[in-house]
This record gives sequence, C-alpha cells and structure tokens, in this order.
Amino acid sequence: MTSMLQAQNPFFETYNTPHQTVPFDKIQNEHFEPAIREGIRRHAVEVDAIVNNPEAPDFANTILALEKSGELLDRVTTVFGNLRSAETNDELQKLAQEMMPLLSEHNNNINLNEKLFDRVKAVYQQKDALELNPEQSRLLENTYDSFIRRGANLQGEAKDTYRELTQKLSTLTLEFSENNLKETNNYQLVITDRKQLAGLPESAIEAAAETAREKGSEGWIFTLHAPSYLPFMTYADDRDLRRELYMAYNTKSTHDNEYNNLEIVKDLVNTRMQIAQVLGFDNYAEYTLLKRMAQNSDGVYNLLNQLLEAYTPTAQKEYQEVQELARTEQGADFTVMPWDWSYYSNKLKDQKFSINDEMLRPYFELENVKNGVFGLATQLYGITFRKNPEIQVYHPEVDAYEVYDKDGSFLSVLYTDFHPRAGKRAGAWMTAFKGQWIDEETGENSRPHVMLVMNFTKPTESRPALLTFDEVITFLHEFGHGLHGMFANTTYESMSGTSVYWDFVELPSQLMENFGIEKEFLNTFARHYQTGELIPEELIRRLVDAANFNAAYACLRQVSFGLLDMAWYTRNEPFTGDVKAYEQQAWSRAQILPAVEEACMSTQFSHIFAGGYSAGYYSYKWAEVLDADAFSVFKEKGIFNQEVAQSFRDNILSKGGTEPPMELYKRFRGQEPTIDALLIRTGIQK
Repeated sequence: MTSMLQAQNPFFETYNTPHQTVPFDKIQNEHFEPAIREGIRRHAVEVDAIVNNPEAPDFANTILALEKSGELLDRVTTVFGNLRSAETNDELQKLAQEMMPLLSEHNNNINLNEKLFDRVKAVYQQKDALELNPEQSRLLENTYDSFIRRGANLQGEAKDTYRELTQKLSTLTLEFSENNLKETNNYQLVITDRKQLAGLPESAIEAAAETAREKGSEGWIFTLHAPSYLPFMTYADDRDLRRELYMAYNTKSTHDNEYNNLEIVKDLVNTRMQIAQVLGFDNYAEYTLLKRMAQNSDGVYNLLNQLLEAYTPTAQKEYQEVQELARTEQGADFTVMPWDWSYYSNKLKDQKFSINDEMLRPYFELENVKNGVFGLATQLYGITFRKNPEIQVYHPEVDAYEVYDKDGSFLSVLYTDFHPRAGKRAGAWMTAFKGQWIDEETGENSRPHVMLVMNFTKPTESRPALLTFDEVITFLHEFGHGLHGMFANTTYESMSGTSVYWDFVELPSQLMENFGIEKEFLNTFARHYQTGELIPEELIRRLVDAANFNAAYACLRQVSFGLLDMAWYTRNEPFTGDVKAYEQQAWSRAQILPAVEEACMSTQFSHIFAGGYSAGYYSYKWAEVLDADAFSVFKEKGIFNQEVAQSFRDNILSKGGTEPPMELYKRFRGQEPTIDALLIRTGIQK
C-alpha cells in the first residue's frame, strides 16, 4: 500500500521538469502528509546510520553525512512552508497544525541525540589536526554550535523541558500567523456613498470597485491589504473613515474572538525566554545575539541609542510641520493623530515638492519596473532573464524565469509573485524552493530556485498594475535578497546564499534600494504607460529632493520596532501583564505621534513573533549603516560600475555564511562601516 501511494506522489520521484523545478501541476494537498512522514522516517534512518557507523568519527562520515541527510524531508517541507505563506488554504493550515509538532519532535530527536552529538564533538575536538579548508572548518564549527544551541549538552529533566518548549513554540508561531491572516482577510470597509471617496485618486477608487465586484458586492470595498489600505490612509478626506480603517488595521488579533493573539504573545515571549534559560542564558536576546554581528544586547542598544540621539530632534520638527499644516485647515486646537499622519504628511510633501504617488504611478507600470530591475542586474553583473512558461508555477499570477550568467551559463530559476490574494500573507519576502551547493565528488554546481513574493497594486479593468514609488523600492529590496540567493556559490547548502547572520542578511537588499532615486537608473525604464514618455527630469529632481522627507520620523519608527523587540526578548522573568501597556512603555522613547490606547503592534508583529526576527528587528537599521557605507563606493565610482559590482558579488553575494560577515564586508569596503554615510544620506549630517 505504501509503495503504491509513493508511486502516485510527485515528492517521491525525481522531478522530470526543467532544472528539476517543483512540479506544481502534479502536487495536491494530500501528497504532503505522506511525504513528510516518509521524509521524517528516511532522515531518522540516515541519522541512525551516522550514529551506528563503526568507523571512528571524522569530517566525512559525521559532519558531511549530516549535511547531506534529510533530502526528501527538506524537499517537501520547503514546498509546504512556501505555499503556506504564498498560497495557503484551510486544508493546508489544518495539516500544518498536525505536522508542526511532528517536525519539531523529529528535529529534537536529532539535536538531542547524545550519541550523535558525541560523534560531532569528537570531530570538533580534533579540528586543528584535520587540515580542513576554511569552508569545511566553518561547517564543522556551525554544526557543533547548532547542537549546543539546540540543547545537546542538556541532561535529564532539562532535556525533556527543552523538548516540550520547542514543540510548544512551533505550535504558537503557527497559531499567531494564522490568526493574523484570518483577521486581515475577514475585514472589509464597504462604501456605497461616493461622497465618502472624496480625496481618493481614481486608481484607488477603481481598485476598490474591482474588489467589490470580486466579492459580489455593490459600491467600493477597502481591505487591510497594503495596496488598498495605504492609498486610503494617504488620500481619503473622510477622517472618521480613516480612523475606522486605521483602528481595524492596528487592532488586528486583539478582538474578543478566536483570532486573538494577546495571550499567544505572552506565551511566545515566555516560551522563548524559558528556552534560553534552559540553555544557560539570562534571556532570549543574549541567546540569539551570540550569533549576530551585534554580539549582545549592549551592541543593539548602542546602535538604537545613537539613532535616537541623532534623529529625534529632526523627527520632532517633522511632526510639528505636519501639525502646522493640519491646523491651518482644521483649526488651532487640532491634533494630528496616527490616522492623520499619512494624509497630512502627504499634503505637506506635495506642497513642498509638488510630488506624490499618483504623479509617479503612471511611470511605474509593473512590467516596465520589472524590466528596469532585471536590466539593472544586467548592467551591474551581466546576468540575463528569460521567462520559461514550461516551468510549472503554483498560481497563474506567478512567472518563472531562467537566469543566465554573463558567460551564458545557467545561474538560477527565479519565480515572481506580485499581487495580494486571500491565501497569501501580508508583506514581501524572498525565499527559495531549492538551495545551492557543489557536489565535491563530481564538481557539479547545483543551482538555486529563488522566489520573490510581494503584495503590489493589482491591475484593473482599465489600467495595468501601476506601482507606488514605495512598491518600486520594495521590489528592489526583495530583488537584492534574490541576488544573494542567485549568486550563491558555496560547497555546502547550509551556508549558501542568504544563510548568513541575521543582521547581515539585509545588506544586499537594502543596498539595492539606493538605486531607486538614481536618475541614470530611472531613465532605463520609467516611461508613461500610455504615452511612452520618459519620466520628466523635473519629476526626478522632485523625487530626489523629497527623498529625505520625514526621513527622521521613518527612522524612529524603525527604532521603535527595534526597542519593542528588545523589550520583549531581554526579559528574564515571565510576562503576565498587559501587552498593550507594556508595548507603549517599551517604545515610548521613539514615539512621535500621540499614543492610541486600543492599538497594538505586538499582536500582528509577525517579524518578531513568527518570522525569525525575534531579538533581531534592529537588523534593518544595522544593515542600513552597512548599505549606506557600501553604496558610497558605487556613488564614488559610478552607480553602474561593474568592477565595484563584481567585488560586491565576489566578496559578499556569492560567499553566503562561509566567513564572518565583518571580514567579508571589510574585504569589499577596505574598512569597517561607520554611521556617517547614513547620517549624510538622510540629511542629518552635512
């Protein structure tokens, strides 16, 4: 029976597809569970073979054997995990609730296997005599450290406690994410009186009408998905409706229903704290930061405090300017609240620079932007992109490309998925369906399959997808992660591509954002979608002039998220208090706008509760220091300078986690970064 089921399950076959891409046309929901269970069984057998190997432990029969184990399990869980983020359904979500505890138990069975760890430790203890190359040494060190950090040294009751806590954590993170998705999808603001649309651009009105049609409703529907939410908050004249939509967004998963995350936040924080303490750390931040460039919480707070000191005076002035404009319209006692900020700051920006998203949209047609971003990679690195309709995709909106290196050799598969759907979580991210590695026996370089997922403005009946400038920047950001994945060139998959320290992983993505306001780049693609006219010089000048508009406020917003993250994860006592009150206190130093008592970020802050950035949200600002410093080299030598780009590729993009990140950075830059380039770029320092 089992063999018959396996014969009908595409996960058990060698993919007979271009570049062995995932055969999405053959994969059904019912294929996942048997493939996961069989993957677990096979992986356990492989681990047992390592443990019971009669030969003395060495790099090949222990470290390398572990690196290569679990191929089937990795293959199926990668597809399963990516679909749960980008194209989920109730059946997949239910299956995840059943499978996550099993997967957690399986991981613990490996990480807490004393005999296996004894073999790893035996190899590690003789590392100086093994004559390993630098990448082998790094793999050995990573393998040993990962066992230590996952409880291998624990004994007796502590080991049982660790098992329970990690299983609980996997269930909690899943519940947190599902609740957020359901809350986002369940809300809609239905408008039937056209007067209430005053101020909104035609593009937003048309998109809302399209949403209403899709849902079989009259009038216009606005949702909590970014392409619907953000224009409403920026342009809608009706303050009451702005407040209503703001409160819907900022109270997600706080309501008295089955999707409430308030208790889950407490559980997640306390569970992570307990895991860290079982492993011998004071708190979860200390545990996490040991394997980060920042090294410890002092390093994080040092950066956040520097930014607070540098940016707070300017951010307060920015708020006062917006406040003054609002009071000229509303009266001297008017207070700009969070639901007013986008509306009035947009008006001020338009007043100062005569520029807004709706003026730029016609020049940012998605297909042109895509050609521009791909073209930038061609100019910098010589790589080219060819759409291949023979490569299967998981949704009709997804495109698949073959990417070729400058010498014509195959480099990568790239999937792009641009628009919101009910089954897709919010935000934008890069991931992969297959990593990169080199077969040491044959020398074959197995190339990666990379995916970029976003939630951009959709096309309507009368116009194509026209992006906001922020969406263009998001595309550049995720594409930078994509380049990190596509240029991966390491021997071992576990250190390939974006498998780097969390506060280094944002450097390639944020570096790419810098090109967004460069005239030479914009002139390569920004054409009016109807007339074909190149974006006017005057519009570019205004865009550049406006680049630092409210930059200090934006910086403090990111700092506030970093402070909140650190407040949750530097705790060494269980949290039993009020989540909302604790949040307000945690980030108060970085808050510029008046506080809203009912609002809560924590219950929807997937990055730090369910997305890998726990005690790591500061990474965005950390990497911003790096990217400003790194881009100064491009500015100095020319933004399309291929020598600088090749150096960035050789020293950073292709190296993955094979060396300490600061060593890689210094090899590219010639020195350690300073905060100065960031202060200059944002206009704080001349």
